[in-house]
Amino acid sequence: MSEKPVALDLDDAGLAQGLPRPTDRRDQVGEVPFRPVVFSDNDLPTALERAARWLRRSQDWLGEPVDVLAIHLDYDDGPEAVYYEVKLLCNEEDLAGAPIAVRDRAPTPDDSPST
Repeated sequence: MSEKPVALDLDDAGLAQGLPRPTDRRDQVGEVPFRPVVFSDNDLPTALERAARWLRRSQDWLGEPVDVLAIHLDYDDGPEAVYYEVKLLCNEEDLAGAPIAVRDRAPTPDDSPST
């Protein structure tokens, strides 16, 4: 028994084309594994609010909760550095849109065999 591969619409970084991106220039989606989505700010509540806003938008896009494997908080007190860094370590398949592709491929009630 072989499974058919799921076609994904990915960009060069392996992220789904439709995935909401963090909007602040200081924030980013990192490399694999665990796709850290980073929100940096000198004000911790602001960084957390941007992280929550991105997470809500991404969950709306995905149609289910994003698998967040861990949340990491770090700081950098060096000169010229942004002080707080909030990282959401996310399931890379979610950020690639795999659940959407699987749902799109699933048979609909209209596809069921007739009797």
